[in-house]
Amino acid sequence: MTLATRHPWLMLSMLVVPLLTLASPAWLRIAGVPPAWAPLWLLPWALVDGQRSGIVAGVCLGLLLDSLHPGPVSAIPALLLLGWWWGRIGHLGPPIERSLNLALLAMLGTLGLDLSLMAQWAWRSWSGLRGLEEATAARLALPGWHGSDLAAAGLQVLLSQLLLAAVLAPVLCSLLLLLLRRLQAASWRG
Repeated sequence: MTLATRHPWLMLSMLVVPLLTLASPAWLRIAGVPPAWAPLWLLPWALVDGQRSGIVAGVCLGLLLDSLHPGPVSAIPALLLLGWWWGRIGHLGPPIERSLNLALLAMLGTLGLDLSLMAQWAWRSWSGLRGLEEATAARLALPGWHGSDLAAAGLQVLLSQLLLAAVLAPVLCSLLLLLLRRLQAASWRG
């Protein structure tokens, strides 16, 4: 029995991620880039609840995030794999308790999510801009929108989100991990 079946309101906590994505405070941004909230929520959930729940939570979270930014790329593949991997780590290895370990896992998750999105954008652009509107393709052909400019912007987003994950994960993931483990222990006792 998983946390989601014993405490269904915990799945509603997933709705905080799109809300934070939309209303990310300016003081939490680096160079205008907000944190990647999805790996920060998914990491403790998958560590405590396991592979299956991590996969389901990753897919649901990916669907929520994709509904905010409709387009040709999706966060679902990366979040699905992260949910599976973190769930596997949580159940097969010793319990992860150190803040540095959580920060490293959150950084790896953020890196995986961002690289997945970059790879999807690169694949879409190499496949001849199929699926993109003509106006978008025309805007990309304007001076200043070269591949090197887009790569530099992607690198800035990646580095900013990695730094934010390293700073926020020890606090947020530790608190969520503690809460979820207490709820899990309380539900097994009673």
